[in-house]
Amino acid sequence: MRGTEIRECPMLMASGARKPPFTQAVRKVLEDINNSGKEADLLFLEAWEMQPTNLLGATLRASQIRRANPQLAAEIDAELKGHP
Repeated sequence: MRGTEIRECPMLMASGARKPPFTQAVRKVLEDINNSGKEADLLFLEAWEMQPTNLLGATLRASQIRRANPQLAAEIDAELKGHP
């Protein structure tokens, strides 16, 4: 699946559709996480990267998560854009 196709996926999926995490980068990190809050943050970041919103609260949350996880944010971005 190309990055542009992933970006166009709606955040809320119909039943039977592919479920998060969508990117290999997030999937890999979640394997080692045993904290539901951190898991929620990373899934939020992935969803926001796929479908950004202009809502101030969501934008600030995504920005904080990106600052705390710059390597992961870069990997998500590259994967969604179709770069290795």
